[in-house]
Amino acid sequence: MPDKCKNIRHMPVCRKDGKYAGWPANSGMWAWDNELLCGITLADHQEREQGHTYDQATARQKFVRSLDGGETWSLEDAREHGITAEAKDHALGPKSMEPVECPGGFDFTRPGFAMTFRRMNDSDGSSHFYVTTDRGHRWQGPYCFHPQGYPGILARTDYLIEGPNSMLAMLTVSKSNNREGRVGCFRTRDGARSWNHVAWIGPEPEDYAIMPATVRVSAARLVCVVRRTGWLAGYVSDDNGTRWRPLADPIADTGKGNPPALVRLSDERLCLAYAVRETAPETHSRICVRFSHDDGESWGGEIVLRDNDGANWDIGYPRMVQRPDGTLVLLYYYNHAFAEKPSFRYIAATLFDPPQAGFRR
Repeated sequence: MPDKCKNIRHMPVCRKDGKYAGWPANSGMWAWDNELLCGITLADHQEREQGHTYDQATARQKFVRSLDGGETWSLEDAREHGITAEAKDHALGPKSMEPVECPGGFDFTRPGFAMTFRRMNDSDGSSHFYVTTDRGHRWQGPYCFHPQGYPGILARTDYLIEGPNSMLAMLTVSKSNNREGRVGCFRTRDGARSWNHVAWIGPEPEDYAIMPATVRVSAARLVCVVRRTGWLAGYVSDDNGTRWRPLADPIADTGKGNPPALVRLSDERLCLAYAVRETAPETHSRICVRFSHDDGESWGGEIVLRDNDGANWDIGYPRMVQRPDGTLVLLYYYNHAFAEKPSFRYIAATLFDPPQAGFRR
């Protein structure tokens, strides 16, 4: 049996009656010491028999920000901060701006730097990105992202900074049938002006491989976990992204499917967070983590953080960071479908301490 996480606390981050709040995994989460920022979507709640219970025409991108390591949060409007282009679940209509070519020259190592990618759809559309140098108070862009030969870029945000002008981004790309998707990695060496395809992370699947989460564990070694149809797949590169080989799957069953959140801890372990979306009537979906002591070659047993307060399948899409004091801050969307009618979706946070580094499965 795995050890347990300590000091687990759950709290609402963005919860509004009549609203659907979701999908932290889509836009990104950043930390500057105890200042945390995460992108989310907010829309009107709309009851449906199947699918997500929201009105897509009302969907807008927002940010939630914490100045105290995730203890309290405030809501910010993304458009007011410069997220001004139409995108999936950012229905700006005539208020939208068109993406332009990026001039490049951004210094990715500036203390307040962050980048966020946005996609137009989930099959064959384009993507664009924004850059901030002041911790997300003002975003520059939108900038086109169109590496030559890859028209369908279904980007969420997953990147590793390599130097002042060099970055490696792991992004979902359309398959040969123009459906989602497979994962490729792309590199810029000129501060985001141009991007080149470096490698595929895994072969083109029959179903889909999307929404990677990647960490660096050494100067040349990268570990990536990818969302598959009902499970999570692991990959590793030992040459800084040029070639990738599969690892043992970290999670064999995520139910209806959910993306990973992956963090390398200050003690060099990996922490993987995910949701298991149960679909059978009256079953409980859950929020879980696993830990790896060997850079993703193997994983400890599942540690359930949250499963007893009645969420249905429509949860998850986590993002996670570690505070300077070691506490992990996990954001995801959630609902209490068995306790409330209608069951509004909201952004929640779970704060917890990892097990002691010495435990083994």
